[in-house]
Amino acid sequence: SISLWGLLSFLGFLTTATPHPRNSSLHRLTKQLLQYYHKEVRPVHNWAEATTIYLDLCVHAVLDVDVQNQKLKTSVWYREVWNDEFLSWNSSLFDEIREISLPLSAIWAPDIIINEFVDTERSPDLPYVYVNSSGTISNYKPIQVVSACNLQTYAFPFDIQNCSLTFSSILHTVEDLDLRFLRNREDIKHDKQAFLNDSEWELLSVSPAYNILQSSAGDFAQLQFNVVIRRCPLAYVVSLLIPSIFLMLVDLGSFYLPPNCRARIVFKTSVLVGYTVFRVNLSDEVPRSAGCTSLIGVFFTVCMALLVLSLSKSILLVKFLYDERRSGQERPLLCLRGDSDVDESRLHPRTPHEEAKESPVRQEHQVQSGTLKEVWFQLQSINNYLRTQDQVYQQEVEWLALLYHFDQLLFRSYLVVLGLYTVTLCSLWALWSSL
Repeated sequence: SISLWGLLSFLGFLTTATPHPRNSSLHRLTKQLLQYYHKEVRPVHNWAEATTIYLDLCVHAVLDVDVQNQKLKTSVWYREVWNDEFLSWNSSLFDEIREISLPLSAIWAPDIIINEFVDTERSPDLPYVYVNSSGTISNYKPIQVVSACNLQTYAFPFDIQNCSLTFSSILHTVEDLDLRFLRNREDIKHDKQAFLNDSEWELLSVSPAYNILQSSAGDFAQLQFNVVIRRCPLAYVVSLLIPSIFLMLVDLGSFYLPPNCRARIVFKTSVLVGYTVFRVNLSDEVPRSAGCTSLIGVFFTVCMALLVLSLSKSILLVKFLYDERRSGQERPLLCLRGDSDVDESRLHPRTPHEEAKESPVRQEHQVQSGTLKEVWFQLQSINNYLRTQDQVYQQEVEWLALLYHFDQLLFRSYLVVLGLYTVTLCSLWALWSSL
């Protein structure tokens, strides 16, 4: 019985020593703040006064740049601070509690959205916000933003993109809800401490701006953060630019082969195959945009056009020379030994009786005369053949001279294109490095 009485006394002592949660200062404070709180009402005593929302943005990482769909995916830390006049208390009455956490769903929150949103917001569910004794509410949360952006790839891989994130209220005008920056604008612009530099993109600046959007529904306050990023081009320079310059130089060297050389056609055809394979790889690496073409693609297409033009010129030249030589070879030397006898027999037919009456001297004279005529006809045939060959040769010389000048024009055009390509890339690289 004594042990039972001792156990009951110990349990009673524990019951009286452990405070009930309802008697804690935090519970009393929370109950007092939310008991008569209406989250549907903007938290001001004077309805004519605007509620000021202080915003801050810190870019954490660039997750994806979708040029084809004109979308930018970034990870940002978003902070918003405002004052709730109905959530203030005297900390001395509640054990010097100066800050508590309250459910965000239980209090009034501003309807701030990002105007460039094109996808659902992805952020961890953080249901609580901090409230201090003066009524200042701090809402901090990370967000994955998928926003629309005008992405230009003309200067790829030295391109610099400028995408804006505009925060504004969807319903409240500037008379009811105003927006301000939580930090100094210069601090926001040059804040890169939280940015991850291990991706393809580098953060240059986040330029903030404040403006008023005027519409038929009223004037709305807006805070705009211009996120400026640039691509790290080293991987593309090694895998695309340097091989493309080497391929162009090899094609440029083919102009030193003779224009009528058939090996030149084989060489240029091999280079064309290399261009085609490289163009397929280029289409996989270079981002595609319907409204903009990269400078590399433009120069590469021009070089391919010059290559095809030069190859077509060489093919036509070889085909023309082959036809000319074949037409000259179809005129063989006349073998007049048999033909002259036939022609003589056709022109001066004689009967066997007449041939028998001729004397041997006359027959010998006729044989010598036929031999001289045969030699004369052969000399005329050789002369005609040499004249034909000379005409063919003169035509070849004229065509070769004409196509040589055309080849020189293509060579100089190729040099100009290659020089412009190199100078433009160097200028873009210098401009990229200066920022």
